[in-house]
Amino acid sequence: MSKSLIRIGTRASQLAQWQAKWVAFQLRALGATVELVEITTQGDAQQRGPIASLGSQGVFTKEIQAAVLDSEVDLAVHSLKDLPTETVAGLVLAAVPERENPADALVTAKAESLETLASGARVGTGSLRRQAQLRHLRSDLEVVGIRGNVDTRLRKLDEGEYDAVILAAAGLKRLGLADRIVELLEPPRVLPAVGQGALGLECRADDAAIRELLGDLDDRDSHRAVEAERAMLAKLHGGCSAPVGAWGRLEDGELVLDGLVATLDGGRVLKAAASGPAAEAGAIGDRVAEELLGQGAAAIVAEARDG
Repeated sequence: MSKSLIRIGTRASQLAQWQAKWVAFQLRALGATVELVEITTQGDAQQRGPIASLGSQGVFTKEIQAAVLDSEVDLAVHSLKDLPTETVAGLVLAAVPERENPADALVTAKAESLETLASGARVGTGSLRRQAQLRHLRSDLEVVGIRGNVDTRLRKLDEGEYDAVILAAAGLKRLGLADRIVELLEPPRVLPAVGQGALGLECRADDAAIRELLGDLDDRDSHRAVEAERAMLAKLHGGCSAPVGAWGRLEDGELVLDGLVATLDGGRVLKAAASGPAAEAGAIGDRVAEELLGQGAAAIVAEARDG
C-alpha cells in the first residue's frame, strides 16, 4: 500500500472522534499516513426535537458520504447503527472491524437494575426501539426522549432531568465510561439496534487501494452478523429510527439472527429468529423479516415512520 495521505471523514462528537482515531491507529500500523477531517451532519446541526423527526435515513451519515463521493475524503468511519441500509451508488461498505458488545446499558444512580427502578421513574432515551422495549418491560416507567452526545446525556442525568438513561454499552466503553454502567440490558431480553456496537468503514467502490487496505481491518464474523441484521431491516423498510431490534451472532459455526418489531407503547412485540451458514447472511436476514412481516410488522413500522 502506498503511504500517500489517507483522509478519514468523521463527525466531531467525542465518540465519533474516538472511533475515527482508532481506525487511524490501525491504518498507521499498516504503514499509512492518515489525517482526520471533521464533517458536520444534519443530526449534529439540529439538536432539538426527536431524532425521528429529522427523517429516518442518514441524518448522521449523508454529508460524510457525499464528501467521500466528492473525493474530499477517502473513507468514512460510521457507527454502523446510523448507516442506512440503502446502497449509495459509488460507495461500498469495505470493512466491519470486530464488534464491541452490542447491548444497551442502564445508567442511573437511583437503582441497581431496571427492575428496581421506582415506579414512575423518568428514563431518557432517544431511540424508538429502546422506548418500545422499555415500555414493554416496565409499563409503569415514564420513558421520554433525549438528544445530545454521550456527555450531554450523562450531564442531563447528573443534573436531575432524568432518573436514568439508556445508552449503547459500546459507546460508554469506548469513551472510558464503563464504570457508569449499572446494568447491561443484554439480548435476548432487550434486542439492540441493527449494527449497534459495530463500526462501518465506507469508501469509494472504485478505490481499489483503499478497499484492499481496509480489508485488513475487516472481521468476517462481525461483518456477516451485521449483514444479516441489515438485510432484515432493509426488507422491513424500517430505517435507522424504527422500533426494530436485531441480534446477529455466530454460534457453533452457524449464524443466528433474532429480530423484533414493537409498537411504541410496548403493547405489542413481534419476534422471529432464523439460523444457517454464515455465507447466507443476507438470506437469513430476509427470512427473519418475512416472518415478522407475516405477523403484521409492516403496519407497525409504517405507523412509527409516519408518526
